Amino acid sequence: MTTLTFADWQQRARDLRIEGRAFIQGEYTAPSAGASFDCISPVDGRVLAQVASCDEADADRAVISARMAFESGVWSRLAPAKRKATMIRFANLIQANAEELALLETLDMGKPISDSLGIDIPGSANALRWAGEAIDKVYDEVAPTPHDQLGLVTREPVGVVAAIVPWNFPLMMACWKLGPALATGNSVVLKPSEKSPLTAIRVAQLAIEAGIPPGVLNVLPGYGHTVGKALALHMDVDTLVFTGSTRVAKQLMIYAGESNMKRVWLEAGGKSPNIVFADAPDLEAAARSAASAIAFNQGEVCTAGSRLLVESAIKERFLPMVVEALKSWKPGNPLDPATNVGALVDTQQLDTVLGYIEAGRNDGAQVLIGGQRTMQDTGGLYVEPTIFDGVSNAMKIAREEIFGPVLSVITFDTAAEAVAIANDTPYGLAAAVWTADISKAHLTAKALRAGSVWVNQYDGGDMTAPFGGFKQSGNGRDKSLHALDKYTELKATWIKL
Repeated sequence: MTTLTFADWQQRARDLRIEGRAFIQGEYTAPSAGASFDCISPVDGRVLAQVASCDEADADRAVISARMAFESGVWSRLAPAKRKATMIRFANLIQANAEELALLETLDMGKPISDSLGIDIPGSANALRWAGEAIDKVYDEVAPTPHDQLGLVTREPVGVVAAIVPWNFPLMMACWKLGPALATGNSVVLKPSEKSPLTAIRVAQLAIEAGIPPGVLNVLPGYGHTVGKALALHMDVDTLVFTGSTRVAKQLMIYAGESNMKRVWLEAGGKSPNIVFADAPDLEAAARSAASAIAFNQGEVCTAGSRLLVESAIKERFLPMVVEALKSWKPGNPLDPATNVGALVDTQQLDTVLGYIEAGRNDGAQVLIGGQRTMQDTGGLYVEPTIFDGVSNAMKIAREEIFGPVLSVITFDTAAEAVAIANDTPYGLAAAVWTADISKAHLTAKALRAGSVWVNQYDGGDMTAPFGGFKQSGNGRDKSLHALDKYTELKATWIKL
């Protein structure tokens, strides 16, 4: 870890030179129409850079580049062991440039520098390295056949992948896609969110330095309704992968159907329940976890534990512990290494979060802590972590994804009631269960309709565990060997001997 101080990071922010152009065919390039937009920092409201606003013409350029690289075989037919070595070099370059990338992430998105440097950038490098390390250890299959037949079951890269990634973990979510997509031999057109495009633009050059051939990775900053839509409708994109809202995910499925029936893999929203039973082994730990599950990354997390389900018998004892734990999560300047709650990503998200807080009050829920905008004198976008008590699962704040530090507390009396409340949502991304009863833990986990269930912790797992959702939280899985399925075609070759 770095020893840089608040003052050091502020000076580096002043000295930082930011690239805002698109990256196509191995080089930075202006968008076809010459359009750009202001990249505004939520830290203090200043304009960081002018960023290319790509459009349909740029999507065509990038897809043509990706297709040519794929068909040439320079990457797609490279031996897996050689792709592995290049992927590891790519990961190492991200680590070597960690401080620059962390600074870009914090200035662009508003998260604390300690998180950018300690979680996001190492996690991004690890995702690339893990996929690279795996790719020369994955075997194809031989079917059981008669003695005069040979049946081969092989996987091939799908071709051109368009990856549309979110603004909350900009580089890490991109690398969750890039790792398996590149390792399996595909070419990728990466479209970062217009709210946080800077690290994606920067790492494109690192990919070239690592030895990834020109055209294999292209980056198109811009808006979803322009370049994002163009990629989703493009007739020469074979697979579209996406992390973001359920609303946009549904639209992308429509675009795929209206174009070439490209495969669409989606990781969408969540309204994750964090269930605390009366027999939880450590209520203090559960309280600290409940606080971090909603305050980490300003609550801008698809798996945020935004519904805290508490067994009635312990509510009066447990809830004050959660309130006390949340007091340690205080908004501050994200460039200060001591800060653990940064700025919301932009004014739109600020207004959304404040609107939900007002809706909670109007519906009769009680604010126990927080509930206000703060630090307005900085020009930044900060909201106090907030807890609502007296919430019913029918309230707007309990049903809709807020994507901010707003926690709804709901009580239950039985395990069956807890499961019913937890599953009463259109989402199914994640859930947690706190209990000392191993049978109750297993039975509750089985009953929860969620892609990830954590027991006596929140947000566990690593690259070996698949990540994705049930219901309207999406389909397919990121991370683990299961992620390779999204980026490959399965082929059966039957040979008469």
